[in-house]
Amino acid sequence: MDGFQKRKERKKDTILNAALSLFKDFGIKKVSVTEIADQANVSQVTIYNYFGSKDDLTHAVMVYYLEEIWRDYEILLDSNLSYDEKIKQIIFKEGEIANQISETFFKEFMKYYKADTSINDYYTNKVVPRMIQFFDEGKRLGYVNPNISNDAILFYIQMFMEYMQRDEVSTKMLSLTEDVITLFFYGIFGKDQN
Repeated sequence: MDGFQKRKERKKDTILNAALSLFKDFGIKKVSVTEIADQANVSQVTIYNYFGSKDDLTHAVMVYYLEEIWRDYEILLDSNLSYDEKIKQIIFKEGEIANQISETFFKEFMKYYKADTSINDYYTNKVVPRMIQFFDEGKRLGYVNPNISNDAILFYIQMFMEYMQRDEVSTKMLSLTEDVITLFFYGIFGKDQN
């Protein structure tokens, strides 16, 4: 990549970061291209040249945000931490993510997730296979009940995701994120006592 291309990519990342920061605080609909341009210290024309429209920028931000979150999870899942510590870190990380975004952004993100096939494809083709590996590792290590099929785990996750996309749920979800993720990993009764 030559110097021009590097500068272009840095400017694009600056715009994505500025938009993401504003979206997290105020939601997508409440943020204008003018505000994003001001935050990124670029002109509106630059944003339109790079992304075409606010809708295209929003899509790029959503993909960027998902990739950013997933990259952190991959580092965690590939780390040398114990399985139990990885679970604790996932629970902590989910709580941390929930604390960094507004309720408005969460609602909009969940609607976007539901409607956008490329986001769904990313989740299906990248996230799900890696999580299956994580659950298989948990089964081998005795943290996950080996009698529960991966299909049942995926079904449970899908129910969870679909439920979170409901408007009346998203208002409660952010404050309950850590508890819900803890329930997901440990169940109502915690670890099996046998």
